[in-house]
Amino acid sequence: MNSSVEIPAIQTKFTNNNLSAQEIRVMRDKGTERPNSSPFLINEKENTSGKYYCKNCDTLLYESANMFDSGCGWPSFHTSSSAVDSTGVKNGEYIVGKSGKQGIKDNNIIQYPDTSLGMARTEICCLNCDSHLGHIFTGEGWEKLFGEGKGNRYCVNGISLNFEKN
Repeated sequence: MNSSVEIPAIQTKFTNNNLSAQEIRVMRDKGTERPNSSPFLINEKENTSGKYYCKNCDTLLYESANMFDSGCGWPSFHTSSSAVDSTGVKNGEYIVGKSGKQGIKDNNIIQYPDTSLGMARTEICCLNCDSHLGHIFTGEGWEKLFGEGKGNRYCVNGISLNFEKN
């Protein structure tokens, strides 16, 4: 019996051929970087201004204005970047990702249901290349701090991002 997992074709050929084995483990194999290991955590504390791009394909995903120090050990954002994309699909509508799975469009991110590890979560991936970014957590009370529509915590593996300082 073959127990290997079929990896979607889009994820076998990365745009960025310089990704490390650890970056591939997180972005393609849906791994997680060690908590408190991302160099971007200092940006949360120092309010460093800039933009965060997918390390694989350079798609704009987040802006520092939406980043906050959640204390979780991974870079956290309350909203994805509202950058323009070319899909023609509105946010909140279903869209089929590059992996062939159906998810919900969220600017340049696609949200997929994730029931791995025996819990219901929402996985977030780059809309352009389907690289795994992390998960969204809701209902944690962040909306009380940031205002209506900003209650989500996008918990992102910093290893899947590039940062461009303003």
